[in-house]
Amino acid sequence: MKHNKNTQKNDSRLDRRGFLKSSSAIAGSAVALGSLSIERGAFAQSSDTIKVALVGCGGRGSGAANQALSTAGDVKLVAMADAFKDRMDGSLKGLQKNHGLKADVKEENKFIGFDAYKKAISMADMVILATPPGFRPIHFAEAIKQGKNVFMEKPVAVDGKGVRQVLAAAAEAKKKNLKVGVGLQRHHQLGYQEVIKRIQDGAIGDIVSARAYWNGGGVWVRDRKGFEQRAGRKLTEMEYQMRNWYYFVWLCGDHIDEQHIHNLDVINWVKGTHPASCQGLGGREVRTGIDHGEIFDHHAVEYKYPDGSYMFSQCRHIRNCWNSVSEHVQGTKGRATVSGPHALSGNDGKQTWRFSGGGKNPYQQEHDDLFDAIRNDKPYNEAFYGAHSTLTSVMGRMATYSGKMVTADEALNSEENTMPEVLGWEAAPPTLPDEDGRYTIPVPGRTRFA
Repeated sequence: MKHNKNTQKNDSRLDRRGFLKSSSAIAGSAVALGSLSIERGAFAQSSDTIKVALVGCGGRGSGAANQALSTAGDVKLVAMADAFKDRMDGSLKGLQKNHGLKADVKEENKFIGFDAYKKAISMADMVILATPPGFRPIHFAEAIKQGKNVFMEKPVAVDGKGVRQVLAAAAEAKKKNLKVGVGLQRHHQLGYQEVIKRIQDGAIGDIVSARAYWNGGGVWVRDRKGFEQRAGRKLTEMEYQMRNWYYFVWLCGDHIDEQHIHNLDVINWVKGTHPASCQGLGGREVRTGIDHGEIFDHHAVEYKYPDGSYMFSQCRHIRNCWNSVSEHVQGTKGRATVSGPHALSGNDGKQTWRFSGGGKNPYQQEHDDLFDAIRNDKPYNEAFYGAHSTLTSVMGRMATYSGKMVTADEALNSEENTMPEVLGWEAAPPTLPDEDGRYTIPVPGRTRFA
């Protein structure tokens, strides 16, 4: 299956439009990337084997590596990097079981620590970036600097500064003709492609409103006490937060960014642009333990697009509630269930079209499309819409944390910097617990952003 034309059109449209003031923001970030080398260090067309480096060896990184090694043609995992050796060892064991010699990584090509990514990137033609997303802008910039093709997981940043870094590196990747994929796999899912093409062709008229949901029971939590018992020692605060990364903004961006981005991205794709502003509410009602860090367990955000239409968004990590992971669009002539079953109906409720099924697993398809672009030198850069949809989720978090209206321009140009000043096991993360082990929780009406 070819990469759908609708997606390619969307990419260039978002790239061209950008944000209201993103040109100046990107220019500022580009200064920091000015030393990026022009040489092309990625896949040599005369070689049949694409060498892959995996940076971030958790579950999603291991999954992405599995899919990369399952693409057509000769592919080999040659290097790995992670902050923790046990994560790397577990990942490699699984990959070797599935792929044998394709995942025969030499001991000297396994790198541990905060700077490990640079060494792994240097050995590859294509790099998989799948660490906690707070590191994504740094790792992506380094990969582009070294002239490598990239697959990076979503979200691509956790704050406006990170989005600016990614947009600047994306522009550099475009100049260098590097191929960039982003793990928003719905763009490679046949049902989504077909229903969105029909919506954009006018099947339900002009879009009036949209709804997007990721409401569920939540994800894993790694409690400090239990982990320390298993490890047989105390963890530094940095190590604990890295192990329990989902619950800290500097690492995760909150679940509206790390998870709900999928649904927000779908509506941006439908609209062919991104929201201009948003306001919302959220808080912590159930997930309030000391190992739930500093993030909210629910967000509800009202996004306004430049044409005046709205998207109503919900994401929730609370068990025994109404659950939905889906996207819906209302038009002047009808409505669409964009997610499965991927169907259209008139305003009278009668179904007018329904996806008949088919297509490859989208997680595999996104890698097949990326590797095809690398092997055949096709234009391919998903970093722009990945950055725009990431900012949509970031501005939603800023709105729920602060209780204020937030514009896309304010979010993009925010001086908020969530990253630690120093990266090291003894260094202090941005948020520290009090004497009872609890973290400061954002309070709407009091929390402010620079």
